[in-house]
Amino acid sequence: MKTYLLVWFNSEGTRPSEVNRALMSLGFQAMQGSYDFVYNWDDNVDVNEILEFGDKVHLSLKGMGVMFKIETVDNKS
Repeated sequence: MKTYLLVWFNSEGTRPSEVNRALMSLGFQAMQGSYDFVYNWDDNVDVNEILEFGDKVHLSLKGMGVMFKIETVDNKS
């Protein structure tokens, strides 16, 4: 499974390079295309694990003045 993350920056918020560092520390990899970052899960995960990970993303980005969208998909389909 993979979790994709799209980030909307605010000119009054934290610099993109700092947001990048925060997300990379969670295990995200930067990418180009429809999404800004991807997280590759080691195994299949359940919804609760995905929600807990979303909470970690939320806490990491809190106060940075960014908005984000998370989408987790099964890369086997």
